[in-house]
Amino acid sequence: MQKDIDLRVTPEQASDMEKVKRIFSSQSGIPFKDINSVRVLRRSIDARQRTILVNLKVRGYVDEEENEPVFSAINYPDVKDCPQAIVVGAGPAGLFAALRLIELGVRPIVVERGKNVRDRKRDTALMNREHVVNPESNYCFGEGGAGAYSDGKLYTRSKKRGNVDKILNVFCQHGADTSILVDAHPHIGTDKLPGIIEKMRVSIIMSGGEVHFQTRMDKLILEDGAVKGIETNTGKTFSGQVILATGHSARDVYYMLYDQKIKIEAKGLAVGFRIEHPSRLIDQIQYHSEEGRGKYLPAAEYSFVVQAGGRGVYSFCMCPGGTIVPSASGSKQVVVNGMSPSNRGSRWSNSGVVVEIHPEDFPEYAKYNELSLLKFVEDLEELAWIHGGKTQVAPAQRMVDFVNGKKSETLPETSYSPGVISSPMHEWMPKFVSSRLQEAFRKTGDNYKGYLTNDAILLAVESRTSSPVRIVRDRETMQHTEIEGLYPCGEGAGYAGGIVSAAMDGERCAEALAEKMGKNIRLD
Repeated sequence: MQKDIDLRVTPEQASDMEKVKRIFSSQSGIPFKDINSVRVLRRSIDARQRTILVNLKVRGYVDEEENEPVFSAINYPDVKDCPQAIVVGAGPAGLFAALRLIELGVRPIVVERGKNVRDRKRDTALMNREHVVNPESNYCFGEGGAGAYSDGKLYTRSKKRGNVDKILNVFCQHGADTSILVDAHPHIGTDKLPGIIEKMRVSIIMSGGEVHFQTRMDKLILEDGAVKGIETNTGKTFSGQVILATGHSARDVYYMLYDQKIKIEAKGLAVGFRIEHPSRLIDQIQYHSEEGRGKYLPAAEYSFVVQAGGRGVYSFCMCPGGTIVPSASGSKQVVVNGMSPSNRGSRWSNSGVVVEIHPEDFPEYAKYNELSLLKFVEDLEELAWIHGGKTQVAPAQRMVDFVNGKKSETLPETSYSPGVISSPMHEWMPKFVSSRLQEAFRKTGDNYKGYLTNDAILLAVESRTSSPVRIVRDRETMQHTEIEGLYPCGEGAGYAGGIVSAAMDGERCAEALAEKMGKNIRLD
């Protein structure tokens, strides 16, 4: 017999499965000796009160052995002799699209402008040490996409748009710790994700697919309102329908689509700073204790949304126990992002804090039409580059100094390796953005005592929260509204925001493409 019950236990009790088993016995009324084992199905931390509790959903195995698989593995068939389709981009949308195509009997040809996930590390190291930006291999471009070296958070609110459990199971099949199936806010870690991505590539190749690195799509091949393939920088062309999963930083793709008169539209996004606090301070605030997280709790997370000046200001991609990294993908750019290792063990915790903006907020960019907010963000990143000294050094300011409109005389220590320089960011950030951030920090400081502090540092600029362009598609067929056989996909197309939502969107595009080919779609 199996029995599932919900428990509320202390962090110490939750860390010891023998104690969990005894509490399960006590609350279920089942004698301890009759319980062979227990398994935690769901886990979340309730830190709303001073006494921190852990919510567990636990399954007990009574008078029977636990023989259920922890995750459901997929058997990927051999598709080397099947019809092919092109997947442009090897981020989460592209990788999951390719794997889903294989499930459905379509041979994926994956083209990726950057390098494989291991070789990317050399180029990101150069960015940190020598401020050298490789425009084809960086924190944004390469196998695994922007998520590969930016934390590996798997939490999403987009559960109505796909099967989240399926995505998490695929990660586990390729080496992710099965705790991601249990935790309310699952997280793999920047140190573990590259190996998982490599195994996904192996699955694609072993099933008969292809993966081409350092192969940039330069042009779509169009004929009579349909896409027939792509041209690449290597001189090689690939034929087939196209899943376009190029990510939100592949700006040359937007310009290419614009030049080819393929319908796109400007969309809203959010820009601001990355803020970094001592992780101990965030632990103290969130866990209501001077001791911070203690022995049994993880590095604390936070999130907030406030209204300021009629617009939403919110935290984004919070990285407890993490570091800030340079995320420029071209020259004359300073862009910052955050990541955490699996143990979330650094001395700092960081988050993006951003203001939502829309094309109409900056009418001076209206002349750029569909590319208006893209041009705005490009100018903002160049402004950060100028104020950083025209290197990857980031302009920075203490938090309270920014709120009070004062340049910081000194700056606290930071995890950002390229370095920081004091800058009056309240002066040169667009007033539309800076005034709302100042108001939001005041409000958040009132709600989270200790959050508004000069021990926190702001770094500019956080601008890659989402795509500034949407590549329009039909809601039902997932195809571009005017180009048959073109499937805009993931964050770069404007339809996702994070690893899991991008992966789900990749699967949906793969299913639509396979259905168009006349394949029998299995949606289980």
